[in-house]
Amino acid sequence: MQYYDALGLEPRLSLDAEDLKKRFYERSRQWHPDRFSRASAAEQDKALEMTAVLNDAFRTLRDPVSRAEYFLKESGLELGKAAPPELLEEVFELNMALEELKGGDESVRPQLLAARERFQGMLAGSDASLVELFGRDNGPAVLDEVRAALNRRRYISNLVREVEKALHVDAAN
Repeated sequence: MQYYDALGLEPRLSLDAEDLKKRFYERSRQWHPDRFSRASAAEQDKALEMTAVLNDAFRTLRDPVSRAEYFLKESGLELGKAAPPELLEEVFELNMALEELKGGDESVRPQLLAARERFQGMLAGSDASLVELFGRDNGPAVLDEVRAALNRRRYISNLVREVEKALHVDAAN
C-alpha cells in the first residue's frame, strides 16, 4: 500500500492523526525538492515524485472516509453503486419531491428541508459507525462491514448533495 509505505505506516484503518501529521512533515522535509537543487536530474525527479506521493498520501489518509476507500481499494474490494435497500422508499419519495420542486411546487420545500436534515443525521451516524469499525481488526469480516458502511455513506452523501442543489438552485430563481 504505497501511501502507507511512503509515510512509514502499517496499513490500518485506524490512524493517529498527530502521528500521521508528524510523519508527513518529517518526510516532506526529507524529500523537499529544494534539498535536491544541486543533485542529479534523476535525484531531482525522485524528490518531485516523492513529494507528490507524500502530498497525495497525507490528503488521502488524514480523512477517515478517503482512507477507508483507499484501504478497501488496495485490499481488492470495490464499493458498490446500488442503493441501500432500507432507503429505497425514502429515496422514491425524495425523487418525487425534487421533481415537484423543479416543476415549481414550493409546497414540498419543508419536506425537502426535513429530508436533508434526516440525511445529514444519517451521515453523522455513518461516520460514527466507521470510527467504531476502524477500532476493530482489519480482517475480512470487518472490511465487508466497512465497505457496506461506506456504500451507505456515499449514497446518503449523494442524496444530501441532490437536495441541497435543488434547494439552492430553486432559491436562486
